[in-house]
Amino acid sequence: MSGLEEAGFDAPDPRRLTARLARAKAETVARAPQVEGALVLGCDSLLELDGAAHGKPPDAPAAVEQWRRLRGRRALLHTGHHLIDTSHPRQGAGSDAGAVAGESAPASIGRVETTVIHFGHPTDAEIDAYVATGEPLEVAGAFTIDGRGGAFVDGIEGNPSNVIGLSVPLFRAMLAALGISYTDLWAPQ
Repeated sequence: MSGLEEAGFDAPDPRRLTARLARAKAETVARAPQVEGALVLGCDSLLELDGAAHGKPPDAPAAVEQWRRLRGRRALLHTGHHLIDTSHPRQGAGSDAGAVAGESAPASIGRVETTVIHFGHPTDAEIDAYVATGEPLEVAGAFTIDGRGGAFVDGIEGNPSNVIGLSVPLFRAMLAALGISYTDLWAPQ
């Protein structure tokens, strides 16, 4: 975990905000000496509803209110991904890491994946019971499809792994863009 304080970040829209947060998380971790020579992946998700970004709700009443607004609607779940290969520095501005020309910086790439979420129609009692589990307080948008909240999501358009927090197909493509095969990460059998 990066330990990054997210409150100071902003962007013109939720999609770009997830990209900035993912990059900041990855760069924070990549600066640690113990990760030298490693791949570092930072991710962050936000739910966009009516143009506004919704991360983890601050408390149970906020989660209940959010769920009442989500009920029967569709929203966009943006997950920012930023990958840094600390073992292969590149020279100058060709790096996505923001290096100055002539300086060496780790090779990096950032992408955002968006998935459309179709929320169901949970009753007020179901929303209250769900929020009481604490699960919606730990996740962006106050929901998850791989836990109790999955019963209140009628469907998605896009990659299911993106909703869980890491788009595995996008991660594979990002690795390839840095010249790394996804299968190279598999432990020997």
